[in-house]
Amino acid sequence: MVKLYSTHCPKCIMLESKLKQKKVNYEVETSEDAIKATGFSSVPLLEADGKIMEFGEAVAWVNRQK
Repeated sequence: MVKLYSTHCPKCIMLESKLKQKKVNYEVETSEDAIKATGFSSVPLLEADGKIMEFGEAVAWVNRQK
């Protein structure tokens, strides 16, 4: 399961676009409470492989998907 934590900011939109291009199945979480519960203070965040990643790491993860 892949989850994108997003506020639809420019970086969030860019990461979502990359997920779509790679045809990664994901769900979007926009709830502020859910985002705060991750312990991170910025978005986008990507939860995949049991790990929550900030933008740079998330982009690298998406780029590795086939």
